[in-house]
Amino acid sequence: MRISLSLIVVMAASSACVSASTYDDLLMVHERAKRDLSESELVRDQELRRREAADLEIKRLTGEHDAARANDATLAREEHARLQAQLEQTRAELGRTSDELAATLKDRAGLKDSVAEMQAALTELNRRKAEADRRLTEFKSLLSRFRTLIDAGKLRVKIVDGRMVVALASDILFSSGSAALSKDGRGAVEEVARLLASIPERSFQVEGHTDMVPIKTAQFASNWELASARALTVLKTMVDVGLPPSRVSAASYGDQKPTASNENAEGKAQNRRIEIVLVPDLSTLPGFDELQQASKP
Repeated sequence: MRISLSLIVVMAASSACVSASTYDDLLMVHERAKRDLSESELVRDQELRRREAADLEIKRLTGEHDAARANDATLAREEHARLQAQLEQTRAELGRTSDELAATLKDRAGLKDSVAEMQAALTELNRRKAEADRRLTEFKSLLSRFRTLIDAGKLRVKIVDGRMVVALASDILFSSGSAALSKDGRGAVEEVARLLASIPERSFQVEGHTDMVPIKTAQFASNWELASARALTVLKTMVDVGLPPSRVSAASYGDQKPTASNENAEGKAQNRRIEIVLVPDLSTLPGFDELQQASKP
């Protein structure tokens, strides 16, 4: 636009004979050119401002983008660190949980063993209690069977060394130094034998006892022989009235198991006795199965 305007001015200056209408036209062209130039400059300035504004916006956006990237990186690092710490904490908790679980399982296994042991002990205790109850019932039954003879003072029923014993005083059964039953003694033994025979599946042992006064005769060389002869006499009488021979045996203790002092007559009388022992049934005792297994070759 600047070149066209100069050319017009030159042409106007060099043509002195230019008409007025031409001049006006040229002037209009000039004014229009100036106006166009002004508008062009305005457009250019506006374009420059837009470019500057765009550049500034680009710079701002670039800055914000870079800041955002930097911030994102910082946030990412912080998040990574947080997650890493959380992971380590979770691992530690998992380790503690595993240890606690292992300890719990161990305790549970130990508790299970303890419960099993306690159950076995309880079962054994129940067995022992049942056996004790059975023996107590049997003892009460024995007392009941012999109540008449007990009340008559002919015998006593007692527990000796864990065994049920029917004790008869020798002075009622035998004369001094003799192994022959008196009439009353035979009656007492026969009554006892019939009562014992009514107790099913039990065996008995007749034990002879004397006091400490020694004896030495042609028939009895010592208290052992006297006690043995008296026990055998009682045994034979019991068999005679129906007690199966397979369920009775005899033994002699002489003067070796006194129940009272031998320093006075009363004590000596208590020591001269016949004891009929109910032989324990070992198969009902606790631990019998183990004993039986241990006795096998």
